[in-house]
Amino acid sequence: MNLNYRIVEATPADYDTIRKIAHATWPSTFKDILTGEQIDYMLHLMYRRQAIEQQVADGHVFLLLVEGQRGNQNANPSPQYLKGGITKFKPVGYASYQADYLPGTTKLHKVYLLPESQGKGFGKQLIDKVATIARNAGQKALRLDVNYQNKAIGVYEHVGFRKIDRHTTDIGNGFLMEDWRMELALTD
Repeated sequence: MNLNYRIVEATPADYDTIRKIAHATWPSTFKDILTGEQIDYMLHLMYRRQAIEQQVADGHVFLLLVEGQRGNQNANPSPQYLKGGITKFKPVGYASYQADYLPGTTKLHKVYLLPESQGKGFGKQLIDKVATIARNAGQKALRLDVNYQNKAIGVYEHVGFRKIDRHTTDIGNGFLMEDWRMELALTD
């Protein structure tokens, strides 16, 4: 695990970064599951600046995971990323969550990492961060929805999520989201 990383709460100045990570991640993540047309539709639906602003207004909190880069002159991070002797931090992933999505339950809406940053343990770090925030807020469970064909299901099960049920959501334009609903208990 790379110890040179930080997880920071995103600000409006980071919304474009979140959008860029989504656009760099979704095609490889969903290429075997969704059509290119549905990927484009969903990216537009969820990652336009106005869509992110609406999600935040609805209670979503976005977190950025930034990885330390020594001497990388091309990175131009916000000052909040510069810490601990690392000269630059590059945003490589994000999560979003919503406390009290249901009473006592936090919803983990999104966890995405750039393809080159996957397999480094960063996804687990983002999930652990959201679980800690939720636990500290007195939440009893962390819930998420994941496409029923997504390879990440194994990762979620490895960190303790269990499948509750499968459901389908009509997202418009003739497209469906076919997901497993999964939950992680936050109490012993």
